[in-house]
Amino acid sequence: MTGLSGSGKTTLAVALEKALYNQGKLTQVLDGDNIRTGINNNLGFGETDRIENIRRIAEVSKLFVECGVITICCFISPTNFMRNQAREIIGAENFLEVYVNAPLQVCEERDVKGLYAKARRGDITDFTGIHAPFEAPQNPEVELNTGTCIVPAAVEVLLEKIEGKSKSA
Repeated sequence: MTGLSGSGKTTLAVALEKALYNQGKLTQVLDGDNIRTGINNNLGFGETDRIENIRRIAEVSKLFVECGVITICCFISPTNFMRNQAREIIGAENFLEVYVNAPLQVCEERDVKGLYAKARRGDITDFTGIHAPFEAPQNPEVELNTGTCIVPAAVEVLLEKIEGKSKSA
C-alpha cells in the first residue's frame, strides 16, 4: 500500500489483516512504525535512505512471501522507482500495488502525530506531500479513495483482489 502520510494505509492494513486472519490466513503487516524502529533504524529520510528503506522492506517481504505469509506493506514509498524496485524484488506474481489515495487536506486533518503541522512550520524537512514530491502510481492494481470510501468497503475490494491474485498464481 502506498500513499501520503495519513491516507489510511495502516488503518486499512490492520483491518485487512484481521479479515484474512478470520479466513484462517497467515499474515504480517509491515509499516513504518515497526520497520523504522528496528531493521531500518539507521536510515534517515533523504532520497538515498528512502530508497534503501523500501529495498530492505521488499527483501524482508520476499522472505515472508516465500514462507506463505500474506505480507501487507504500508509505506509512503513516494516514487514509482521505489515501488517498481520492490515489485522486482518480491516478484510481480506476488505483488499487488494498492494506491491509498486521499487528498492532502484530508491527510492533514487526520494527522494524529502532528507531522504535517511540523512540516509546515519547517520543523521537518523533506516531508512527502509538503516539501518532497509524491508520484502517484501509474497503474496500481487497486486505487482506494479513502477520502470517500469506508474501511469495510475498502477491505472487501482488497479481499477480492487478493483472492483473484491467488487463483491466477
